Amino acid sequence: MTDPAPLTCLVTGATGYIGGRLVPRLLAAGHTVRVMSRSPERLRDHPWAAQVEITRADAADADQVADACAGVDVVYYLVHALGSGPEFEETDRRTARVMARAARDAGVGRLVYLGALEPDGEELSPHLRSRIEVAGILLRSEVPTVVLRAAVVLGSGSASFEMLRYLTERLPVMVTPRWVRSRIQPIAIRDVLRYLVACAGLPASVHRSFDIGGPDAMDYAEMMQRYAAVAGLPRRRILPVPLFTPSLSSHWVGLITPVPAGIARPLVESLRNTVVCSEHDIAEYVPDPPEGLLGFDEAVRLALQRVQDSAVDTRWSSASVPGAPSDPLPTDPDWAGGTLYVDERTRRTTAAPDALWRVVEGIGGDTGWYSFPLAWAVRGALDRLAGGVGLRRGRRDPHRLFVGEALDFWRVEERESGRLLRLRAEMRLPGLAWLEFHVEHDPADGGTLLRQRATFAPRGLSGHLYWWAIAVFHGIVFGGMLRGVTRAAESETKTAA
Repeated sequence: MTDPAPLTCLVTGATGYIGGRLVPRLLAAGHTVRVMSRSPERLRDHPWAAQVEITRADAADADQVADACAGVDVVYYLVHALGSGPEFEETDRRTARVMARAARDAGVGRLVYLGALEPDGEELSPHLRSRIEVAGILLRSEVPTVVLRAAVVLGSGSASFEMLRYLTERLPVMVTPRWVRSRIQPIAIRDVLRYLVACAGLPASVHRSFDIGGPDAMDYAEMMQRYAAVAGLPRRRILPVPLFTPSLSSHWVGLITPVPAGIARPLVESLRNTVVCSEHDIAEYVPDPPEGLLGFDEAVRLALQRVQDSAVDTRWSSASVPGAPSDPLPTDPDWAGGTLYVDERTRRTTAAPDALWRVVEGIGGDTGWYSFPLAWAVRGALDRLAGGVGLRRGRRDPHRLFVGEALDFWRVEERESGRLLRLRAEMRLPGLAWLEFHVEHDPADGGTLLRQRATFAPRGLSGHLYWWAIAVFHGIVFGGMLRGVTRAAESETKTAA
């Protein structure tokens, strides 16, 4: 399939998981992009915001939607209400009809909708029923329409993936409803976006639904076990209990995970349905990539790697432009991306910035860590007993550090002279940990700021327990370290004066 000529694309739902990741892919393909949002201010921190036209419109307002569709070649309809009760289905129905009429009247060349796989001969959950009804409304719009029908989308930030993540990581033993045995064919976010972008160039004669899914079909229990294996967690014990109703299941998921109940309930209700592909006709128009569709394990591995990378990005620097579909976005919900514990402290000091940096860069080894030496010694001894490196490595040079070298039971991961030192923990831990120091000159009063941040990404239930077990010592260890470093820098400044 050849690349389509540049088109003008309208993306609805750009503050959502799919829409926010689709926009930069359309731009990369050479298309002009208009974004429709009820709250355009939520898009201002996206790296692509300056490259698109942003129009304010409520999906239920016919006049506003008509204005948004004017002059558009392709509309990506990514609006969907999540909830329970008949009101959310009526909202879905009404907004789909508004878009169908607006697209037809504006002479839009194509509608693209990401819907849901339709189980054969099963009673549908309200969530799936609504997605399928919306697909039907758009297909009857008299506008050439493609509906991509998918099950669980695998990627950090996807509500279904986040629910899988939290359930698997937090519960080594799970009492689960019967839906853990329902068959599912998940698909990686990378492949979903590849299909969506390609749909812009399909000929007008293509007017139908396509099933899209990854190469692996499995039940939810296997998804949890395979997630655990990729994440380096022990095999989970799963005990299905037939008495769990969808209502009880959603409350149980809400208790275990930070996914809001209003989102968890429709997702849980849908898991009772079998959602596997019955055809792969899309390959006639959008061939599979040479390396094949991304499998479950690789999609999970990529999502977890992106979380690790984003966990160490200093929040004191500007956000990077997302380079892959699993990169985090500013509009991702707070509960997306897994749990990340942070202890962040700031202290203003009269020390000169260069003196403060010398103390920061000279930390560890024979100099020590400026707080509670006994605690550091005990932690090092415990690490040795557990087979770790302990504090025996010290440091190579008492004054200078270099990226990649060892520093006690840390490794220097990033160093910007005079500004930033980031260390990655190499002691035995049930998770990943970093320690950062950031030196800033404060132009307001000519003083200096030291920002210190300890970050911990837990692995499994033991990781959460570890963080909370040591939380009581954070004030002593981290607070004392911040005070000790600044006092040493102030003393050096006075001596130099």
